[in-house]
Formats: sequence, C-alpha cells, structure tokens
Amino acid sequence: MNKARMRIPELDGLRVLMIFIVSWYHIWQQSWLRPYIGSYSLDYLVRSGYVWVDGTVLLSCFLLFLPWARAMADGTPAPDTMDFYYRRFRRIVPGYYFITLAVFFAIALPWGLYESPQFLVKDLATHLTFTFTFFYDTYVATPLGAAGWTLAILVQGYLLFPLIARGVMKKPAATFGLMAAVCLGFRAWCIWALYDYTMVVNQLINFLDVYILGIAGAIAYVRLEKLRSGQGGKISRKWQAIATLVFIGVFWGLLSLLRVQAGAGSYPDIQKRQMMYRPVYGVCFTLLALSAPFSLAPLRKLLGNPVTKFLGGISMNYYLIHQTVTVHLKRLKIPASESAEPHMSGELQWQMGYTALAFGISVLLAILVTYAVEKPAGKLLDKCRKKRLPEQPLT
Repeated sequence: MNKARMRIPELDGLRVLMIFIVSWYHIWQQSWLRPYIGSYSLDYLVRSGYVWVDGTVLLSCFLLFLPWARAMADGTPAPDTMDFYYRRFRRIVPGYYFITLAVFFAIALPWGLYESPQFLVKDLATHLTFTFTFFYDTYVATPLGAAGWTLAILVQGYLLFPLIARGVMKKPAATFGLMAAVCLGFRAWCIWALYDYTMVVNQLINFLDVYILGIAGAIAYVRLEKLRSGQGGKISRKWQAIATLVFIGVFWGLLSLLRVQAGAGSYPDIQKRQMMYRPVYGVCFTLLALSAPFSLAPLRKLLGNPVTKFLGGISMNYYLIHQTVTVHLKRLKIPASESAEPHMSGELQWQMGYTALAFGISVLLAILVTYAVEKPAGKLLDKCRKKRLPEQPLT
C-alpha cells in the first residue's frame, strides 16, 4: 500500500488537538489554572478534557481500518494479519517499554512509591503485558503513569481488530450489530447495577461503539475519496465549503456538549454521563475526521502541515510521558512556590510557570524518546525481519 495514499495530513492536526486537550486536563488537575481567552473562559473545555480520549480511540480505529476499507472498495485481498501485528508491535512496544521501565527505575523505585514487593511485581508485570487495566490497584494506584490505560485498551483491541475487520468485510451489519449489542448491553448493566464506574467506564468492551463509528468512518472516507478521484482528485469549492461548515458546526456542537459534561457534579456522575453520551461524542469525532480532509484550503492547512505532522509523530510518546512529568514536577516542588499547596491558594505565577514547564518538558522528552529510542528500534526490527523474511520486503 502506498504510504502517501494511507496518510491523511488533516488528521495529524486533529490528533494533536485531541491529545493536547487531554494532556491539558491532566496538567490542570495539578495546577488548577483557569484558562481564558480575553473574557471567554475555557474552564469547561479543560474540565471535560478526558472526553477527547474517546476521540483518540476513534481516530485510531478509523486509521487502522483504512486498509480493510480500501480492500472492500477495490475488491482486493484483506491486509495480512501478521503484518498488522508486526506494525503495531513496531510502533507501540519500543517506546512504551522504554518509558515504563524508565519511570520504574528513575522514579518509582528511588522514591519508594510501592507499598509492598508484591504490588511492585504485579504492577510492572501487568504494565509490560498491557493488562493493568483489569486490576484496581495497577489501574488506579500505579506510580507508572495514569495515562497509559488508553494505550492498554488499544493494544487489547489490536488483538481482536483483524477478526473484527474481517467480520466487517464479510458481514458488516451483523458484525456491527453484535458489537453494539455487547457494548450497549454492558453499558446499560453498568449504569443500572453499579454506583462506582471506575473499573468499567474505560474498559475495551465499553468502547466497542466507538470502534463501530471509527470503522464506519473509514468506510465512508474511502467512498468519499473515490468520488474525489472520479472528479480528477479535486472537490468543487461548493463541497469544500459544505465540508468546512460541517466541521465548524460539529465542533461548535461538541463544545456545547462538553459544557454540559463539565457541569457534572460527583465523580460517579461524571463517569455516568461520559458513558451515556459516548456514542454522541463518537458521532461528533467521526464527522470531524470525515469533513476535515475535504474542507477549504485554510482549514486543511491549519490541520495538516509540517508542524502538526511532526507533533503527530511524537504524540504517542508525549501522551505516555506527560502525566508522569506533571505529577513528578510537584513531587520535586518545581517550580518553587510560596505556599505548600499553590494550586489551592491560587498562586498565578506558580500556576503559569508549572503549566508551561509541564508542557515543555513533556514535549522535549517525547522528542528524545521518539528519535533516540522508537525510530532506531523500529529500524532495527525492520532489519531483523528482512533477514528472516527476505522474500517479503516491507511496503
């Protein structure tokens, strides 16, 4: 498959926006810095920042299914399953293992963050096997970084993804129906039977409707792409304007929904609303992903440009790093503050300095891990694979 054809530049910007807002939420949890643009408060956007995790999951499914969607449209064979697993391993494991082990040896052990040897072994073992979301202590109380759960459920989903993809290729309605029944049935049981949703709100089974929307979005995108190809690769200004209006309208609608989400009171109520509105958020994220590539040039350039391409390339490592950096800065008391709890006393200078450091250090470390660990490891894996399978060169 042609890599240039696989890449959708505008989705780089959308991914960066989503991850930026999620990380902003995590940093805000420590700083309590209320953001404004003039007199317009962005407090609701930050308070509901966790919702954008759903968008990153959906975008991942959207992009993962594109090869299958193109095979469906072209009548060509489905992508090779082992090649899919290899590419996911190559992309995820080197950086994730490095970051996890670095946090374990540089922070968790020296700072005595484990209450017992048993928890230490369990936490490390479940993180290295992407199973830590199944246990309360390794999911909620881990010192290895709270943001990694998103990657864990994605990896769990990767194991099933080729099976789901083949089901969609052969019997899309039946496959989507089964996934929806399992997901919505489980979610209804959670809302009806439970009072604490901590261990269920972000399990893979509770994201199956997001998977459906991501996959359906990929199918729709390929069809729109074929229409564009039939018109010489161009879209009329009229349809570009319509796509731009769709993007703006959906984005505005999503912000309105997030105002409601941010108004939730107790923690269980926040999680309950998140589960109830997850399909609605998913539709919004799908429409954003579908409209952006076909919009007017200014919006396309804003989302797809060399800067967003670069930031998108480091986004996974940034996401894995930022929450640990955010917490450890406070542990180190950096920057210095006048009071013991500067976020509660409203030390604006500390809040701004802390926020800037959390973002800046996380970006720098993400660049380091991406270009000093992930990419060299990927090249090494490619060389090893090529020696073992010389007759199957990578495309």
